[in-house]
Amino acid sequence: MVNWKEQALEKQDFVIDDLKQLISIPSVLDEGLSREEAPFGPEPKRALDWLLEEGRKAGFTVKNIDNMAGHIEMGEGDELLGILCHVDVVPAGSNWTYGPFEGSVADGKLFGRGAIDDKGPTIAAWHAMKMVKEAGIPLNKRVRLIIGTDEESGFRCVRRYFEKEEMPTIGFAPDADFPIINAEKGISSLVFSQKTNTPDGQLLDFKSGNRTNMVPDHAQAVIGIGFAEIKDRFESFMDSYDYGATANGNDHETTISVNGKSAHAMEPNKGVNAAVVLASFLNEIFTDGASKEFTQFIVDAFGNETRGRYLGLDFNDEISGDTTLNAGIVSYTPEEGGRVNVSMRYSVTYPFEEKVDKCTDVLVDSPFNLEVKSNSKPHHVDANDPFIKTLQEVYTAYTGEEAELLSIGGGTYARVLDKGVAFGMLFPGREDVAHQADEYVYIEDLIKATAIYAAAISRLVSNEEGER
Repeated sequence: MVNWKEQALEKQDFVIDDLKQLISIPSVLDEGLSREEAPFGPEPKRALDWLLEEGRKAGFTVKNIDNMAGHIEMGEGDELLGILCHVDVVPAGSNWTYGPFEGSVADGKLFGRGAIDDKGPTIAAWHAMKMVKEAGIPLNKRVRLIIGTDEESGFRCVRRYFEKEEMPTIGFAPDADFPIINAEKGISSLVFSQKTNTPDGQLLDFKSGNRTNMVPDHAQAVIGIGFAEIKDRFESFMDSYDYGATANGNDHETTISVNGKSAHAMEPNKGVNAAVVLASFLNEIFTDGASKEFTQFIVDAFGNETRGRYLGLDFNDEISGDTTLNAGIVSYTPEEGGRVNVSMRYSVTYPFEEKVDKCTDVLVDSPFNLEVKSNSKPHHVDANDPFIKTLQEVYTAYTGEEAELLSIGGGTYARVLDKGVAFGMLFPGREDVAHQADEYVYIEDLIKATAIYAAAISRLVSNEEGER
């Protein structure tokens, strides 16, 4: 019998050091530097290489799949437990107190981009595997830590992986919340484009956001209106807005920048969408024409709520809750008109085709139309499955708390598995700071999760139950 809590505490310094090293690699997608040897750019590839090399040094079986994904494996048997992690991260964004790629430790927390999404959980799962191996527990199944490098931008890595490698019998993704997420909403990428565009000289440029899965925390517009003409309105706006804005210009043009608050697209209400704020301000200035149509659409569709009611896309079910919409990339140029790229996280029982048709009808008399760019269907594992029951038992044993089943709007690798769930590692009551400035993980939680993952592995692939 193994006391996994004690084992994890003994490994604490090694866990922290490894997480610092992984965070120091700024593994953000870079399409501009995409090559065959680094399909998503050099830094995601470097993060993958680093972790695979750690696996080699520790005596595990290691495999690289087309520089997109890889795995670290132990054990024997026909059945396979997959633990699906990712080492890519979203861009750092602005307003950090600590360096986003430094792995700073302060106040019992480790700060850095990826600390909770998903480098911290990846390191916890990796050390859990090592602990099980070092304990000499006989395994009747194989265990694979499957590592992706494009989770934040479309799952191309795991799609390629499973074209070439077997599907795990069961699996979990340590990339969300504890206790257990057995339902994930569908994720669809929607694009709203201005149907016709006749430049009117009011809005010369508008840009906000880099990713649809993040609430944009900055927006900037250039307008063909002199600064003196808007000065009083802008100062009044500034007096009532808490996140900061600037405006400067001359007699003919003004550049306006607005800050917001970033958040994950699955819970857009936790952020402040800078694009929506700026469009709302401009909508009070513009009179008519394409510029006014652009800002009015943003105000109508996204200004007051994130549930898609204006567009006819709203829906709710008992399994997974509300459908949410995040206007993540918003742009306007006189040449191309307005464009709003939206990440829609829709409920498990969502009637997708019916709702898209309804939205299309709503937009018939609107200056905008809708295009569905991609659609990843919802994922659900039955609550009574023995796999779920085992994870619940482990979680309760190590926390003393009920292992409630949850649903999320985020998309984890669990959705690519035939039978998979998201399993941690954000504990109940902890603030979700994924994709935000000063992202962090509590060191206490990191070590506790390592013990839980070790216990789960030992229960799922051996006859050992372990101790608390």
